[in-house]
Amino acid sequence: MGEVGVVKDISVVPEVQFLEEVLEWISRGELRVPKFQRPFLWRPEQMLQLFDSMERGYPVGSLLIWEPSMPLASLDSIGGRSIPSAPEGGKVAYVLDGHQRLSTLFGVLHRLADAPQSTLQEDWMWWVYRPLDRTDSSDGARYRHWKSGEKVPENYLPMRSVLRTLDFLEYARQVSDTYSRTEADRLTKESERIAQRVKNYKVSVVRMQGGTLQQAVEVFSRINSSGQKMRPDQMVSALTYGTTGPETLSDKMEEIQARIAASGFGEIPIMTIFQTVLALSGEEDVQNPSWEMMARKVQGQLLGAVEKTDRTLQEVVDFLKGEANVPLARLVPYNIQIMLLAVFFHFSGQVDDGRRSKLRDWFWITSLAGTFAGANTTQVRKFIEEMKAFAEGRGELSYSSEKARAFPERFDLRSARVRAYLLWDLQTFPERKNLDGDPIKVVDQLATAHRETYRHIITQSGVPGASSPANRIVMATPPGISIRQAFIKLAEEGQTDILDSHGVSLASVEYLKADDYAGFIVARQHEVAARERAFIESLGIQSSDQEFGEADIDTE
Repeated sequence: MGEVGVVKDISVVPEVQFLEEVLEWISRGELRVPKFQRPFLWRPEQMLQLFDSMERGYPVGSLLIWEPSMPLASLDSIGGRSIPSAPEGGKVAYVLDGHQRLSTLFGVLHRLADAPQSTLQEDWMWWVYRPLDRTDSSDGARYRHWKSGEKVPENYLPMRSVLRTLDFLEYARQVSDTYSRTEADRLTKESERIAQRVKNYKVSVVRMQGGTLQQAVEVFSRINSSGQKMRPDQMVSALTYGTTGPETLSDKMEEIQARIAASGFGEIPIMTIFQTVLALSGEEDVQNPSWEMMARKVQGQLLGAVEKTDRTLQEVVDFLKGEANVPLARLVPYNIQIMLLAVFFHFSGQVDDGRRSKLRDWFWITSLAGTFAGANTTQVRKFIEEMKAFAEGRGELSYSSEKARAFPERFDLRSARVRAYLLWDLQTFPERKNLDGDPIKVVDQLATAHRETYRHIITQSGVPGASSPANRIVMATPPGISIRQAFIKLAEEGQTDILDSHGVSLASVEYLKADDYAGFIVARQHEVAARERAFIESLGIQSSDQEFGEADIDTE
């Protein structure tokens, strides 16, 4: 096909290629994955869906490759398979879009016969099979992984054999030795049909030739505008490749993410770390969609900003855990709060107790009031400017006019208001007890589970208010004992200390005794909301005019 476009010095040529030929490019080292690309992230079920789409004849999306005039640092393995070095003096192309798909196809279809095959996911995920007898696919799935340590059934066609004539013939011989002639013929014909599907499958390839990395990424952002875009941090990582040392920007941010997670705080999203890097490099348009321009602006300060981000985010985590009583990253209502706190600690000098107290109040007020819900680029720039001014002693954080949103009617952890409630709940009832009086390690449970940690008190369907946070509690009970039964037992035995540790009153338990489940929820809603309202007013802001309200889904 002919050339369809030129961006400055780069030409863009669409092609249609047999998949088998594209995979051969990889096996010869002629098509490579640049190091600034993200690692292989697909889940096993996504791999199976790709093969299913191919068998059905569905398109699997275009591949975007680039032939630059200079070599790029690239991965020495794709899909768990080593590939040879780039050929001396020959043309080499690099995958800009399609890495996950190509890694799946190459890793499965070019799997070596002696490759590890065990019950470990890192091994079995690359062994994809097509059951030839559809009765083995009760769930409707055409393709399967074999996770068991037992022998693979003979009627499971290993996809690694379909592009290898000798291996395919060996599989056909095994089928012939195992089944009757009629059955073997049927299974062999089915396997041949599937093999031909793969051999004849064609993919769209958009080949870019010449130009600079910046131009290549610009073309990528245009071509891929209707598909799954490269993440902003990946784009800037590509555009600034070579200015951050042997590791890419994405590599360095993942190291920061891992260090924070290892501290027990959990993972901060990569996008939040990326926006923090931009903010600490002096950029206020951290949501700017012009990533090429952004990369040019911050390129000179990038390495220093990454190092500053690493140090500053640890200060942020220490502040959140020690002073704002936020034990885990996943409970932070808005990720922008993490970035803004980093701006404060970066631009401030010695922070006295008074300013720390104001910062703590700012965190709680903005969480309860929904200050950052749907914040746009202009608003985020304003928030950064305000935080810088406060950090440098040129201004104050004034949120006294804010009004807290109503107590949430629904327990949904995608809501910042629900997360704010949970943070209040955790600091208000820090020493909870189980039915036997043993302490409950709530934060440890939240670190491994999330929604499941808070169990329903009333589990019957159709009870008004059953989705309220007031109908949730953290408590383990013996098998066969519900939380409702446990509360009644505790009240009857006078163990009010355990009930008090959860903020459950004897008055509300009376409704449980009378099987008035809706009455219990209403009573507990009012009790918990009143306690939370007292905390809200202690921050110097108004409570909502309504006692209860919708839990907006507004976390990033």
